[in-house]
Formats: sequence, C-alpha cells, structure tokens
Amino acid sequence: MGILKEIQFQKYLEQRKLTIDEIKFAIHSVNEFENYLETKKISFETAELETLKKYIALMIEEEKISVNKLLAIARYCYITKKNDYYIYLASILGARNVLPDICERVAHIAGETVRNKILQGLEFPPLGSTPENYPAYTRVIIDRLNTELPNVTCKKILTWNYHRIPTESFKEKKDRFEKSDTIDEYLMNEHKTFIEELKSCIKEEKLWYEQKITPAVLRFVQNNQEICTGVRQSNKIYLTKIPYDPKQYLEENDPNLKSYYACHCPLVRSALLEGKIKISPNFCYCSSGYEKLVFDVIFEESVEVDLLESVLNGDNRCRFAIKIPKGKMK
Repeated sequence: MGILKEIQFQKYLEQRKLTIDEIKFAIHSVNEFENYLETKKISFETAELETLKKYIALMIEEEKISVNKLLAIARYCYITKKNDYYIYLASILGARNVLPDICERVAHIAGETVRNKILQGLEFPPLGSTPENYPAYTRVIIDRLNTELPNVTCKKILTWNYHRIPTESFKEKKDRFEKSDTIDEYLMNEHKTFIEELKSCIKEEKLWYEQKITPAVLRFVQNNQEICTGVRQSNKIYLTKIPYDPKQYLEENDPNLKSYYACHCPLVRSALLEGKIKISPNFCYCSSGYEKLVFDVIFEESVEVDLLESVLNGDNRCRFAIKIPKGKMK
C-alpha cells in the first residue's frame, strides 16, 4: 500500500486501540494481499470480488488463513471504501462462530447428549468459506434441533446474542432512555438520531455497517420509524430490520429476490437466492436475539420478543414485537 494509505490505516487501527504488534501484523497482512494482486497484474482499486475469493481460497489451501488476517483486510477495505470487499469479508467473518455457538448453547440448556446428536457426522466449513457453503449445515442443525427439543426450548436456545455484541456498546442509548420522559419520546428521538447518522453516511460516502445508504434508502427509513428504532403500541415495541441491501431491495419487484436483499444472515441468504435448500423459519429467532439486546440493556432485564415476520417464513422483511416488562412502562 502507498505511504499515505499506510499512515491512514495505522491511525485508524490506533483509534481502535490495537497494540503495536497487532498494527504491524495488520499492515503486513494487507501488504501480502496487495503483493498477490501485483503478481496477477491487478490493482487494489480495480480488483473484482472474485479476486478476493480466490485469494481467500489460496490462504485456506496453504493453511495461512486467520481471523486477524481477514479482519485486517476488511478494515483496510472499509477505510479505502472498497465496499464490495468489505461487505463480503464482514459476511464470512460474521458467519464463522454462530453455528458452533448454537451447539454450545444447546449443551448448556439441553445437555451434552442432545448437542452430540445435533453435531453427529457434521464438520463445520473452515474459516473463510463462502456463504454458499453454510445453508446446508444450517438446515441440518435447525432440523435436528426441532426434532430433539420442544419449540419453546428451541426458541430459547436461538434467541441469543450470537454476534457477541458487548452490552457496553448500548451505554449511550441507555443514558438517553433514562433521560427521556416516556418510551415514545425515547423512540422518536432515537429515530431522529438514526436519520442524522444515515445522512452523514451519504455525505461522507461511507457504509452504515454493511448497508449502502442512498437518498431513496434515507426516505424509506424516514417514513417508517419501526426500521432499526421501533414504535410502541400498548405494551409492545414493534421493530423492523433494515434490509441487508436496502438499495437493491427498494428497486426489486421479484418477491424471492426482495427476500434475498432483505436477509442479513450469511448462514441462509444464498439458500433464498438458489431456492434449493428450505430452512426452518425457527432459525430466525437468532435474529430476535440480536434485535432484543438493546432493550435488554435499557430495561435492565431480558425482554420477551415475538418473531412476527421473517424471510424464511416467506415474508419480504423481518419484524419483531418487543414486550415492555412489567413496571418499566413510562
């Protein structure tokens, strides 16, 4: 990488509080990738996504792949706005622990015997595997889970923080909630804050997580407070997930493709596109666990959540109802 980009990358990593050794490793990992591109006579700026996939496959074959290498390249792609690379790397990194962690939670709740039955004969895809490798494994695990355990237990197992998001990341939201006079006021202000964040993404030409924000996407979110924020009705907060690829989602009319662009989960998305592997809608309780987490924090207890709509159930969006705990209404 050029000197200026290396300086920019180093500053970004320092802001993320990486150690000197971790920063050196990250820079070395990116340089290794760029050296690979040079051997193929391809520039980083013009390299297509297939080139990255081939490089990852080579690392797997040579047993040189690691989470830190993938993270380094992903972070470099983020700051250089190589968005297709960043989105792809985020998807394969996000997929790597979920299925093993589900099986560990099965052992914790239902016991080792059940976990062993679910895992029998399975060997998870290696780190760096393409998202297309995951739906078959996901289907086997969720089908075995549904067979071995009652639905209420399956729901309990799946409704969990499988992305390991630290609760401290919601501290500012909790502070704003405590300063609000009502839940409605809190949700309305959170939506305004979210809109300003999306406007900033458009202005700075950067992603919002993995989402590309366009003026059309901004209007879509502005017109529906449920998206990523929530609207209270009686003792429940109704929440809709922003589509994974909101730009394509808004432009698409085909229902199957619309569901594909809506879905965030790298463990099932390709199954929606290919239509060959049918996965139980119960798996979407995993998404419920993600969406309820912020409300667990602000209400200071584990909240109940209902899965109302999901793409695995044939809907073109994912929608949830968060039950406000007794005594926490304001």
